[in-house]
Amino acid sequence: MEMQDAGILAGPSLGPAKGGAARQLVILLHGIGSDGSDMIGLAPLFSQAVPHAAFVAPNAPHPFEMAPMGYQWFDIMSQDPEERLSQLRTTAQIVDGFIDDELAGRNLTDADLVLGGFSQGTMIALFVGLRRENRCAGILGYSGRLEAPHIRPDEIKSRAPVLLIHGEDDDRLPIALLDEAAEALRTNDVPVRTHRCPGL
Repeated sequence: MEMQDAGILAGPSLGPAKGGAARQLVILLHGIGSDGSDMIGLAPLFSQAVPHAAFVAPNAPHPFEMAPMGYQWFDIMSQDPEERLSQLRTTAQIVDGFIDDELAGRNLTDADLVLGGFSQGTMIALFVGLRRENRCAGILGYSGRLEAPHIRPDEIKSRAPVLLIHGEDDDRLPIALLDEAAEALRTNDVPVRTHRCPGL
């Protein structure tokens, strides 16, 4: 799988609704076959709750062949667990560096950071957020799952509070994945809340 501009992420951003310097940073990670422009559309809604937050929605580093204008964080077609984990680690390093740069550029710390994701973006937010040296303010995941749970106990470094939201009628990633992720996180002393959406 080829990378686009290896190690460099870019995408749309939106400044604080109240103007001025950002006091918080929300990084939104899109789902497979999409891009940052889909996620940045959530910023005006979220900014009602955090009007002093800046929002950034980077494009994933890998092209998605099934959607010419879309991207992916790792290859979903890979059935080899070791190859999949290798891709996760490579992408995690890229996202980690991106987070560091975005925080430093705004003179903020992990305590000011929320990682949000949808579907595959949730998988990356959880993988990266729980492995950062310093705890972020929170991780928000929509319609995702916990990737590589078997290696997490040895690698978890920070226990940011997690909120997982999932539609009960999801036919791509079944609602059972919400419960499995929550159970695994709680087993590892990660504070987690869940919200199930009936009929969605």
